[in-house]
Amino acid sequence: MMSESDRRQITQAQVAKDFDDVAGDYEDKINAALSFGGREHAFYIDVKREHILRLARDHFTDIGSIDVLDLGCGLGAYHAGLEGKFGELHGIDVSAYSVELAARRHPFVRYATFDGERLPYADGEFSLAFTVCVMHHVPPPQWAAFVAEMRRVIKPGGLALVFEHNPYNPATQYIVKTCEIDKDAVLLRPGRLRRLFARAGFDDVHTRTIISVPPAGPFLTGLDSLLGHLPFGAQYYLSARKPS
Repeated sequence: MMSESDRRQITQAQVAKDFDDVAGDYEDKINAALSFGGREHAFYIDVKREHILRLARDHFTDIGSIDVLDLGCGLGAYHAGLEGKFGELHGIDVSAYSVELAARRHPFVRYATFDGERLPYADGEFSLAFTVCVMHHVPPPQWAAFVAEMRRVIKPGGLALVFEHNPYNPATQYIVKTCEIDKDAVLLRPGRLRRLFARAGFDDVHTRTIISVPPAGPFLTGLDSLLGHLPFGAQYYLSARKPS
């Protein structure tokens, strides 16, 4: 994990190359970093996917009719469990090799690559855009532009969701420091992320922590939800609405 000043020297092209290089054994590297916690990456993917679906259902009358973008989709880890949930599901990433592998696994998703700056979509193309543990890999000078592009491609009244590592959680700090994939990461504090989205022109900007306890089963899931207003969760999500 880098300091923000050091991370400013990293370019999106370097990020793309780094993820091209690790795409083939990405899951193995993530699982190795998570091994001390006793659960594999798939467990945490399931947790966040359920949050995406819950938040979408809370915001939209019929999620089956909306077009959705996974921004920074990587290998499409969340996509298998989203098949048939939305009108169209799109995924985009700077890593061409990751997108190639994702497309082989999930033919129902419309994939694309981009340069990390301008998204190849029209203004207001998606009702929902989500990005999961991506922004800490974006060079800090480009955070504001990343959020602005996310806003541009969302329809008026649409929803943005961001999931990030919680820098206040000691276990998360340990995992990030010991994971090769996160060697260039700069973690974003929830308050800073909220300000980025508010300044970009989003409304109803909220953050909430998750995975304060492993949400396995109804009781622990309910407990994790109750603890969401406290800063203890391993990760957190931001939700924000583009004004109508």
